[in-house]
Amino acid sequence: MALLEVIALHAGDARGAEQGGADRIELVGTMDDDGLSPEPDLVEKARLITSIQIRPMLRLRAGFSTDGGEITRMKGLASAYMDAGADGVVVGFLNGANQIDLGVMAELMGESGVPYTFHRAIDHCLDQRRAWQAVKELPGEVTNVLTAGSVRGVEHGLNDLVAVARDPQLASLIMAGGGLRPEHVPWLVRAGVRAFHIGSPARPGGSWKAYVDAELVASWRELIDDETTRERERVQRADA
Repeated sequence: MALLEVIALHAGDARGAEQGGADRIELVGTMDDDGLSPEPDLVEKARLITSIQIRPMLRLRAGFSTDGGEITRMKGLASAYMDAGADGVVVGFLNGANQIDLGVMAELMGESGVPYTFHRAIDHCLDQRRAWQAVKELPGEVTNVLTAGSVRGVEHGLNDLVAVARDPQLASLIMAGGGLRPEHVPWLVRAGVRAFHIGSPARPGGSWKAYVDAELVASWRELIDDETTRERERVQRADA
């Protein structure tokens, strides 16, 4: 079964995501600067009303760089999130050359034992081939890499995502998101992608001021499951 993750801004969003069939929420405190860390009590509130996975954003300012003081604070936040009921975090940093900062990632996540998603920082790397090779060296328990294949969204990065997914190891990590549209799903499933991430498409009118709508989430759940089943049956016929 494919994974469906929905961005949540509060506990009400978490409820709508679960009712619609989502597997996980990415919990953010605000969508300013494309998503910043929530307070730990927001994680606790979401956990009280939902049983699906919760991954809070671990990011304190705009951009994808950080420093020693922030790293110490983020370590504390990650621990507080897990104590509040989170199942992992969403995190990712680049160095001054706009490549994945493996040193920072090792300091933050290497011995934490916390599962994590490496977020769309990867779409901002200058050398994408080198960036995806670095993904294979990420420390700790990385389970997904959230990516649109382009800073401009899946519409512009679809072909690149399909190309990256030719590597089975990377295909198993890719979580497609960032301007994801229904017509992208069949191509991504066919390429081997089995994790999908939506934000505004889960809300009426695509507005961040609206709560996550269970029916909209359910429509994505049905689409993703139907395409995944269709692809599995196609592969079985080919192998027969």
